[in-house]
Amino acid sequence: MTPRKLLGIARRWRPSRFDRIAFAALVLASLVLAGKGWLDTHPEANPWAPLTLSDPDGWATRHKLAGLREDGARCRAILERTGVAHTVLPPTGEGACRRPDRVALSGLPLNPRTPPATCAVAAGLVRWIDTVVRPAARETLGSPLARIEHLGAYSCRRLYGRASGRWSEHATGNAIDVTAFVLADGRRISVLEDWSESGPEARFLHRVRTGACQAFGTVLSPDYNAAHRDHLHLDQQTRGWSGVCR
Repeated sequence: MTPRKLLGIARRWRPSRFDRIAFAALVLASLVLAGKGWLDTHPEANPWAPLTLSDPDGWATRHKLAGLREDGARCRAILERTGVAHTVLPPTGEGACRRPDRVALSGLPLNPRTPPATCAVAAGLVRWIDTVVRPAARETLGSPLARIEHLGAYSCRRLYGRASGRWSEHATGNAIDVTAFVLADGRRISVLEDWSESGPEARFLHRVRTGACQAFGTVLSPDYNAAHRDHLHLDQQTRGWSGVCR
C-alpha cells in the first residue's frame, strides 16, 4: 500500500469515544509507570519511600524528617537502617515537660556530649552534620570539622522563659541550640561573633543555617530576632510541608 493510500485512510478514520478513552488511559498509565520508575530511583523526592539519612536532599526530605516527631518507632528504625549508634532511654518528666521519646546518640562531634533528645532531633542532627556541616567546613573554611558547641536540648520552660504562653520545644527535648563550630586547625566560628561579619566564617554560618532547613522543621538564627543572636535554634516541631527557616 502506497503512502498516499495510507494517508487517505488516516484522514477518513474517525476515532470512536471508546478509542479516545482507551488512548487517554494508555497515556495516563504510561505516565504513571514512568513517574513510579523515576521515584524509585530518587527516594529523596518520594514521600512514600523509606528514609535513609544518607539519601541526597530532595523536596520530600525535610518533611519526612520532621514527620518523625510523631512516630518514634519509625524514627528509631531509620537510625537502625542508617547504622547510627544510639541508645533508647526511658521516659521521664511530667506534665508539659514529660519526655516520652528520648534517644542518646554516640559518635557525634558535639561538645558537651550529645544530649538526650527526641529521635527526630537526633536524626536531624546526624543528617545535618554529615551532609551540610562537614562539607561546608572543608569547602568554605578549608579545614575538617572538629566539634560543635551547643547549649543543650532539654529545658523545662515556656518560650523565651516567660511565665505564661506556649511551651518551648526544649521542654520536651525536641530542640537543640548550637553556638559555635571548632575546626581541626583550631579556629572557632561563633554565631555571636561571626554571623554579621564579612568573610568565609560568616558564609559558613549562613550556609549551615540554610542547610539545616532541610533537616529540621524549625531553624531560627540571628536573622530572626535578638533572642537568637548567639545561637542557631533547631527543632522538629511538626509544621506541615513548609517549615520555618529564618
